[in-house]
Amino acid sequence: MSYGDQGGGGGYGAQPPGGGYGQQPPSHGGGYGQQPPSHGGYGQQPPSGGGYGYGQQPPSGGGYGYGEQPPSGGGYAYGQQPPSYGYAQPGYGYGPPQPPRSTNGMAVASLVCGIIGLVFCGVTSIPGVILGHIALNKIKRTGEEGSGMAVGGLVTSYITVAIWLLCWLIFGGMLLSLIGLGAAATSTSSYGS
Repeated sequence: MSYGDQGGGGGYGAQPPGGGYGQQPPSHGGGYGQQPPSHGGYGQQPPSGGGYGYGQQPPSGGGYGYGEQPPSGGGYAYGQQPPSYGYAQPGYGYGPPQPPRSTNGMAVASLVCGIIGLVFCGVTSIPGVILGHIALNKIKRTGEEGSGMAVGGLVTSYITVAIWLLCWLIFGGMLLSLIGLGAAATSTSSYGS
């Protein structure tokens, strides 16, 4: 068994007739990569006097081509900014990361006072209402975080105040009525003797 040109009529390394790899076969009608002999095919510009084809620029004095900018009088190079006259240039991109906004402490205190007021007979709910209103006003002015906590503190504080007022009225009324019944019972017994 042998490899390579065997000398003669074409073995393993012999070139085929008509050219080898990478050569164009002889063709008369236009092969791959050749333009057909026609006028107005793809990739050719129509013969017109006023139109501008793909890749052609109009004569100067007209529009600006891709990547060209109109003359600005200053002639600043790439990356240079013209001097500002009292107005800041808008920033591009995202910029440096902003520090997280702090949570308003009065909003937290309002929420805590409203929740604790459920247990302590509504005593801390009244300061919770006051702190919640102050916190909301401060959050609107400064843009701090915590508006949800302030609203939650206000809601729990108002609900707690309302519940405890109803409880005091109901139980206080019952207590007063028991005292009144007790006093009435002792007074009627003294008239009968």
